[in-house]
Amino acid sequence: MPSENIQWFPGHMAKTRRMISENLKNVDIVIEILDARIPYSSRNPEITRLTEGKPTLLLLNKASLADPAQNKLWISRYTTENTRCLLTDCVTGEGLRSMEGAIKDILADKLRKYEEKGMSGRRVRAMVLGIPNVGKSSLINRICGNKKAKVENRPGVTLDKQWVTTGIGVDLLDMPGILWPKFEERRVGENLALTGAIRDGVLDTEALAVILCKRLRILYPDMLSTRYKLGDMAQYEELSDYDLFLTIGKKRGFLISGGEINTERTSLMLLDEFRNTKIGRITLERYSKEELHA
Repeated sequence: MPSENIQWFPGHMAKTRRMISENLKNVDIVIEILDARIPYSSRNPEITRLTEGKPTLLLLNKASLADPAQNKLWISRYTTENTRCLLTDCVTGEGLRSMEGAIKDILADKLRKYEEKGMSGRRVRAMVLGIPNVGKSSLINRICGNKKAKVENRPGVTLDKQWVTTGIGVDLLDMPGILWPKFEERRVGENLALTGAIRDGVLDTEALAVILCKRLRILYPDMLSTRYKLGDMAQYEELSDYDLFLTIGKKRGFLISGGEINTERTSLMLLDEFRNTKIGRITLERYSKEELHA
């Protein structure tokens, strides 16, 4: 699966990069949204480069889908002098009430200067950034309490910038999702495909499902075994990732004529159940103080 060679509409991405650069001076803070299941792969280094030096609030969104223990580790990893990090979730509402306080803390010096100049009522302006399908529009709508931004469960829906007024004293500049032109690390492209940041169909679904099996047998063997009634995972140690994938299809009864496994149906089922937490709360990138395990 040659993820490092895939090109992502360079004209559209160049336009988005220009919009970010041109509008950065008009905002007080950047709110960058990541997918808590892939906190490393969903952080576009291009965004980090373009917004360098700007106060930043990082949101690990979709937190209810991710491993709670890993959520805590990644919060610690991403909190720095110029950056605060929060767990958020548009479904459960987790973290959304903490955003206002976090923004005021980050901008405390700037807000104090505004007050000294008699501008205490001035609204904070924030640019909202992230790769496609991390939940930017859903988060904005949840904060606003009504539908301000178009939402669909597929990447690339927001195509232009739009200002949105909220009830927390912050005006949000919603920008299109931005992927980088090519991935230097194959694993990053795979993780983005697994979570749906890349449109399904761009990468081979069966190959992707086998990669998911590989990740889960290493990171969450108990969850994998429980969901697909595999029993003791030790018995599959000599089995290839592809054969384990076929075993799961057989356990589910996805058979076609001649007793062969319906690999297409098995692939779609595995990806769907991972994305909808039917297997469990999973983080595909584990962070420890020593190293990143992906």
